[in-house]
Amino acid sequence: MSNSKVWFITGASKGLGLSLTKQLLQQGHRVVATSRNIHDLLKAVGDNNHFLPLQVNLASDSEVAQAVKSAKEAFGRIDVVVNNAGYGIGGSVEELTDEETRDSFNINVFGTLHVIRRVMPYLREQQSGHIINISSIAGFTANTGWAVYAAAKYAIVGLSEVLSADVKSFGVKVTVVAPGAFRTSFLNPESLVMTKQPIEAYEEVRKSHARYLQMDGMQAGDPEKAAAAMIAITGEQNPPLYLLLGKDAFDRALQKTETLNKAFHEWESLTKSTDYSL
Repeated sequence: MSNSKVWFITGASKGLGLSLTKQLLQQGHRVVATSRNIHDLLKAVGDNNHFLPLQVNLASDSEVAQAVKSAKEAFGRIDVVVNNAGYGIGGSVEELTDEETRDSFNINVFGTLHVIRRVMPYLREQQSGHIINISSIAGFTANTGWAVYAAAKYAIVGLSEVLSADVKSFGVKVTVVAPGAFRTSFLNPESLVMTKQPIEAYEEVRKSHARYLQMDGMQAGDPEKAAAAMIAITGEQNPPLYLLLGKDAFDRALQKTETLNKAFHEWESLTKSTDYSL
């Protein structure tokens, strides 16, 4: 118990969040976990004196503020924050309505921002903490048909990079996690929504969606190992800013960096020609 930490985890009733919550409680940590449905959370995790389940709509800043306050009152501090809640959304930019797009950003991006904004006063005061933001390999290199989801996950990568620099002087560490395909409930209707107004002309988008949905139950990633990896980095003196999870994520990321390197050098002359002449 000497190494016990207080964790605040969003989206904990299923997927990586649930695996993480269960492992932490088994190891004697204290966990404050949020979900849109507290009954699902209690059913999935069970009763535990070190567990504080909370029903929170992450799109509501006031609800997030109350949840963070409850966590501090219950356990006295917050050591690790995991912004895990989110959902996938499929469709081309033209197919997705403004409402569908904004709903996605409200949870996938603004929900994360609400949590960060509300936990930082406590982390600054105690001069320590670790914020782990769950993005996706789609936040580094995306596939056809997932533009809005990718945009949200790219946003998580970008804000994490700058947040890391902004809070370093307070002793607060930041890691952005980019998982590949893991064998979770991500492909069920509660975690993945598709455009309600598909356009027939987007044939390649439909093919991309079909290929992705066919992966359900056959993903290479083990969520229990992913959770263990995230727990492990919190014990490091210098945890990674970027953490890829899964061989598929690693391979896709390397391919993307090679593509970028080639493209940058291909247009190097034009790029540099825009400077003032000396």
